[in-house]
This record gives sequence, C-alpha cells and structure tokens, in this order.
Amino acid sequence: MERIIGKHWHHLPEEEIIELLETSKEKGLDIFEVNHRQERFGPNRLTAKAGKNIFIRFLLQFHQPLIYILLSAAAITLLLQEWIDAGVILAVVLVNAVVGFTQEAKAVKAIDALSRTMSAGARVLRSGKKQEIDAVELVPGDIVFLQSGDKVPADMRLVSVRELQIDESALTGESLPVQKREVILDHDVMLSDRRNMVYASTLVSFGTGTGVVVATGDKTEVGRISQLISDTVELETPLTKKIAHFSHILLYVIILLAGITFTIGLLRGENFVEMFMAAVALAVGAIPEGLPAAVTITLAIGVSRMAKRRAIIRKLPAVETLGSTTVICSDKTGTLTENQMTVTDLIAADKRYKVEGNGYRPEGRILFENDPVGINNESVLKELLRAGMLCNDSGLTNENEEWHVQGDPTEGALITSALKGGLKESILSTRYPRLDSIPFESEHQYMATLHKVIDSDYRLVYIKGSVEAILDRSAYRLNEKESITRIDAEDILKSANELSTHGLRVLAFARKKVDNSVEKIDHPDISKDLEFIGLQAMIDPPRKEAIDAVRTCQTAGIDVKMITGDHILTAQEIGKQIGLRFNTSVSEYKAAYTGKELSGMSDEELIQAAKYASIFARVTPEQKLRLVEALQLQSHVVAMTGDGVNDAPALKRSDIGVAMGMNGTEVAKEASDMVLTDDNFASIEAAVEEGRGVFDNLTKFIVWTLPTNLGEGLVILAAIFAGVMLPILPLQILWINMTTAVLLGLMLAFEPKEPGIMLRKPRNPQEPILTKHLIRRILLVGGLMLAGAFSIFNWEINRGASLEEARTAAVNVFIFIELFYLFNSRSLTRSVFKIGFFSNPLLFAGVGIMIVLQIMYTYVPLVNTLFRSASIGWEVWIRILLIAAGTSLTVALEKWLTNKVNKKKENNKK
Repeated sequence: MERIIGKHWHHLPEEEIIELLETSKEKGLDIFEVNHRQERFGPNRLTAKAGKNIFIRFLLQFHQPLIYILLSAAAITLLLQEWIDAGVILAVVLVNAVVGFTQEAKAVKAIDALSRTMSAGARVLRSGKKQEIDAVELVPGDIVFLQSGDKVPADMRLVSVRELQIDESALTGESLPVQKREVILDHDVMLSDRRNMVYASTLVSFGTGTGVVVATGDKTEVGRISQLISDTVELETPLTKKIAHFSHILLYVIILLAGITFTIGLLRGENFVEMFMAAVALAVGAIPEGLPAAVTITLAIGVSRMAKRRAIIRKLPAVETLGSTTVICSDKTGTLTENQMTVTDLIAADKRYKVEGNGYRPEGRILFENDPVGINNESVLKELLRAGMLCNDSGLTNENEEWHVQGDPTEGALITSALKGGLKESILSTRYPRLDSIPFESEHQYMATLHKVIDSDYRLVYIKGSVEAILDRSAYRLNEKESITRIDAEDILKSANELSTHGLRVLAFARKKVDNSVEKIDHPDISKDLEFIGLQAMIDPPRKEAIDAVRTCQTAGIDVKMITGDHILTAQEIGKQIGLRFNTSVSEYKAAYTGKELSGMSDEELIQAAKYASIFARVTPEQKLRLVEALQLQSHVVAMTGDGVNDAPALKRSDIGVAMGMNGTEVAKEASDMVLTDDNFASIEAAVEEGRGVFDNLTKFIVWTLPTNLGEGLVILAAIFAGVMLPILPLQILWINMTTAVLLGLMLAFEPKEPGIMLRKPRNPQEPILTKHLIRRILLVGGLMLAGAFSIFNWEINRGASLEEARTAAVNVFIFIELFYLFNSRSLTRSVFKIGFFSNPLLFAGVGIMIVLQIMYTYVPLVNTLFRSASIGWEVWIRILLIAAGTSLTVALEKWLTNKVNKKKENNKK
C-alpha cells in the first residue's frame, strides 16, 4: 500500500488504479482489509494542529510593549497607594488581554470548520454488499456510490458516471457545476480540470457516479489546504506594527528621562526618596494611560459603523487595516458578479438580440438594434425562447422578492430569458406536455425532450447543447415565418466564436418534428436532419454597485485585482466590464494569467506578474497564497476576498481577509478578519472608507494626548534641572491623564469622516503613525504646556498664593489647554469650522462634564483633600483661559502655515 501515496490518479488507467489499491469494483474491500487500512491510514477526518497551552496563550497577551508601559503605570500607582487608579489601569490591561485571547484560537477554529465540512455519511461496497457507513470510516480502496445531493466524503477516482455534475466552487472557485467523465487525463492537468476525479467536501449537484477512494483525511486536497492554514503565518496588521514601534520608542524615552531626572537630582544633592518620587512622577506623566482604551474604543466604534454597512469585523485591528489597504484581491463569482447566470445575447434568424436585466429576476426587455421587440412578431426568436424553457429540468422560485434557481444555473438563465420574452411556463407545459427526454451526457454534449403539441398532427423534439454537437446534427435552419433553408454551419460557428471570445457561455438550440405516434426518443432519432433554431449566450454579470465601487477604490489609489477559479476569457470580460485597470507599460508581462502559467514561474517572475497583471484565473490555493505573499513583498497592504475552502490559506495570510457571509463556507469565515453580510464588493469599498476614518480618529487622539504627556514630563524635568518645587504632583498628573483621556480624548473616536476621505491615496505602509509635521505640532503644544504651567505656577507663588493654589492653577492650565486644543485636533489639516463645528455632539457633552469636574476639583473640599488642590480666584481663571486660547490660536496658525507650504510644494511639482 506504500505505492499509492502521491500518485497522479487522474493520469492512470482504471485497471491500474484498482490494482494499485488492491480492491475490486465488483466486491470492494473485505472487512479484515478495511480494519487493516483504518489502522494504517487512520480515520477520514482532519487532524487539528496542536496549539499552545491555554495558560501560555493568555500570558502571551501581555507580551506587548504598550502593555509593559501600562503595567509599569499600574505598579507605580500601587507604590503611590492609589488603589483606584491602579485598579482602572489593570482593568484596561485585562480587557485587552481577554479580547486578544479570544481571537487567538482562530486557526484552530478554521481546522475545526474544515473537519465539519468532511462529516457526512457514505454508501460503500464492502464484501460484495452495499452499505451505509459514517464517512470517517472510509479508507483508500473503498468503492463509494454518489448521487445528487451528496457531499463527496473523500478524494476519489471515478470508475462509473451517469450525468454526474459536481459543484466544486468551494474548492476551485469554478462558478458552474462540473460535468464528470470516465477518461484518462494528461499528467499536468490542473485540479479544476480533472474531470475524472471528485474531491472531499464538494457537492453532487446532479446525476450519479461510482468512485474508488484514493485519499482520506489529511491526504485529501481539502486536507492539504488544512495544512496550508496551519502553516500560514498570520501577519501583524499595520496598526499593531505601528503601535508596537511607537510603544517601544515611548518605553525607551520614558526610562531614559526618568533615569536622567533621578541622576541629576542625586548629583545636585537632593534626597534619594524625593528624587525617586520625582522620577516616578515623570514616568506617570509620560505614560499615555488612555491610549489602549482609546485604540480599543475607536476600533469598536469602527466595527459598529461597518456593521451598519454590511461588514462584520471579527478582529478589531482589521478595522484600521482596511484603511491602509493598497491592493484588494477579489474573487469574481458572487462578489464582483451577481452569482446568477444571465442570458445577454440571442441569435435567431440572422438577427442578434440583446437582453436587459441581471440575475434570475425576470425583469428586462429584449432589444434589436436598441429597440424593444415583441416576440409575437419574431417567430424564430419566440421558438428559441420556447426551446430554452421546455428543454429544461430546472425551475425558478420567488421567495420574498428574491429569485433563486432550483437546479442548474444555466437552465435557470434560460427560463429567465423566456419569461422576459413574455412566455409563461404553465401555459407552455399545458400546450406542449413532455413525453420523454434524453438527459445531458458529456459524451454527447446535448439534452433533448419530446413534446406533444396540442391540436397538431406532429410532435416536437427540442434539443439544446454545445454549438458543435447541435450543428453536427442539423441539416436545416429555421427562418422567419417558419420557413426552412439549408444550414450554413460556418456562419453560425463564427457567430458563436465571437460570443465566446467575450467570455460568454454559448448554447445552441434545434428542433425536429416527428410523427404523432412517437412516444419515446433515443440518440439515433436526433442524430441528423435537425432544424437549427438559434443561440443563447450567457454570463454571470457584474454587479452594478461593484462597478462604482471599483472606480471609487481606484480613485482612492487602491489597486483591484481579480483572482478566480473561473475561465480566463470569462474573467477578462468581467474585468473589462467592471473597469479593472490593465497595466500594459511593461510588454513582457500580460494583463491576465492562468494558474498553469503561474505554476511555471519563478518567485521573481511571480512577483512581477502580481505587480502588473489584474486577473488571475484557474488558480490553486497555493497560487492564491503565493500571489498574496508576492504583493506583500512589494510592501502592499493586501485585502483578500474569498468564499471557499480553497480561499482560506490566502485569507489568513493576507493583511485583511474578507469572507462572504451569504455563500461563504464556514472555513473561509473562520480564517477571515471580516465577513460581508451581502457578499458585495461595494461593501468592501465602504469598509475601506470607514477604516480610513478610524485611522484618522486614532491619529487625532494620539496627536491630542501626547503633548500632555510631553508637557507633564518636561515640567517635572525642568523643575529638577532648575532645583525648584514640582508644579504638579504625581497624583495630580494621574487626575489630568485619566479624566481628560476619557472625557475629552475619547470623544475624538466619534468624529465623523472628513469630506474627500476616498480621494486620498493610501497611506504608505512604511510611514509611521506620527509624520514630521505631526511631531512638530506635538513638540509645539507640549512646549506651550510647559511654558504655560511653569509661568502660572511661578506667577501665583510670586504673588503670595499658597503652594496648593499655585499647583491647582498649573493643573487647570493643563486641562484647559487640552480642552481648547481638542477642537484643533478634530481635523489634523483643516479648521474646525470647515468640517462642521457642531458635527460631533458627544464632544460637547464630554467638554461640559470635564468643566464640571474641574470646578469640583478646584472648589469641593473633599476633592481638595484627596488631590491637594485649593480654591482659586476669578482673576486666575482669566489667566488660565488666556493661556489656553493662546495655545489654540498658535496651533491654528501652524496649521495654516503648514497647508500653505504644502500647497506651494504641490504647485512646484506640477
């Protein structure tokens, strides 16, 4: 049995396969051999990869620089015996850890979901008897019987088929059921073209078949994908990368400044304990305690906004990642297209008609040269539509104004085109009752139905199939007014080929009149002398909203690429219709590639192909993964959409994995960061827009909060250098940081998106959160806070105020500079009056509560005792407000000058 591993089963003759597997088509395996093989190969299920211990996984959530800073803050506040503040900080740390821990099991869940897809029953032949068993008991060599509605329980080579069609969309991305055959295929045939094989987790949509099991469990194609998911490294998101980098820098700066403060104090001969507490005060001041909460809440608000736009976020940082996206790799079927086959062109009696409308909804006109036509005046057109409706085994259903096909999607499209023409199925079935049929078989490439014609002395056979199969059997052509002429096959073939080059699937239709006594038909009855009626051409059309969404993404500097399991001609046609950009600047690289072409490329060639091409068709799961990695090597932030088992590894590897909620497999959803509830590309564009808004608001919070931390740290440092009393105490610093972060800073998370957000180019993934001009602003405001706090502290001391009163004034300077500066921070580049002064009501609520708390801080005796504050006079308030207003005006001037310089630079570039 060792010989069977790694065989190309599609390439081997049936007899050799039976011999290799040591089985029998007539008897199957005996019970002893089954037991032996179950021990050898194990159960037919996927093996979950062993993960880290739960306790270790939880502890690892604390292994982040920002968490180190917070834990340091908690330790310091505990040393200061400020139990409430320490409790708040530790609670924030714990919440972040729990959220991270919950997301950690995602890969395990994906494996579990794959295991569930393989859980099914199976009908097998063992010891010469048919029996029903659990699919988990299957072994290589088992003979398995398949019928319509079954889930394929293992990878199998087919030994017998009858009209067998398999829905392989979850595995290969192929949008239509695949017709299976008993053939020997070439060695290098791609997975999606292996017509003699069926694979675990796919579905039998029509017909029956018998196969011999060649692979079970982890050795199946879906098992191989399971291994890809397990082995795929999940990347950090741009946000987590930037926050981690920023946190590292902040951590080093805080330690350095605290160390400098402590050392200088000792060198000046100050008391050891006092200098230690001063260093603690500096550290407490420099740590942005509110940053993790702000990040979490801002992202959570983004999640809520996206949910309203039909995008469900499974992982918080994914919100911001969408805003950083530079490339979207989208599946075609159901995301960019309707996932509903639609007849778009009809050819009858040398006339080419266009059909309006998309999907199975029977709404739309039939046009000839842009003018609507009535089928009662077009006899051959009417006959063509009638043939499509009668030579048909499927049906349409209307549930809550949603139209669905029951059966084959192609046949659903034919029924819809007939309904658009005004034909009614109930009337036709009464006027032309079916008597017999010849089902579609791949070797014949056609289907035929025999109908009685009420009140006529003849019966009709309608035939539909491939153009070649119908033309080979046709001698005549149906013309207007039911006249018959000899057929010109070359002319019809030319028309069909022209339609095919546009990615359309073309079906031909013919009829034959037979004697009224005919009750049955067989292949010889329709082998010649058919009357050719016409052609119907169909495609899964693009969503109208997807066309607009692609255009919006391209305007926003986001490249859209199509990665599909469908045929390349179909993919190219859809690509043209939705407006994909085709980069032809480099002649050696094409706009579209097939999976077969990609398989022969080196890594360097693939990287260049991923860069220049916009369409990748008939690709394997490994190739999807390689394409994502190739784009990431070019520093792209990649969003990848998918709905099938085959998409899961690439979804997990991409910076943002987007699964389909309606038609997506559970595997894809578990491997994704975001799920679309409407399977619509337009929802991705909306999510990108929300993601950009989220990053804007996060940046606004950071640019708003850091000057306070900088200012507090500088005040402590300056006091130590100058050898004077601390203008603010560690406890007062905590009051400033915790109250303003919650009541003022967090209100920025509710800022609406600024106008023109989707007219910007994507942020450079390598660009830090804080650009040069934002750092300049932070230093400016931090310096103004230092100057304002020291000035008013010294002013009050010099005029005879108590130490408590002077520190209260200094604390209020910090608070009110933050309050005024909050309005500056509502936009990083524009005036607050240009974005709508009252557009964020929650901000005004936060400002009102903050003012009330600050009045309590200043005048309520109990609070005075707790925070060592004291009452101050109205003239002090005037000085405080003048300093705060002056800071705000300075920032407004800096904004104006920066914008002016930037505009001048842009004009010089032009």
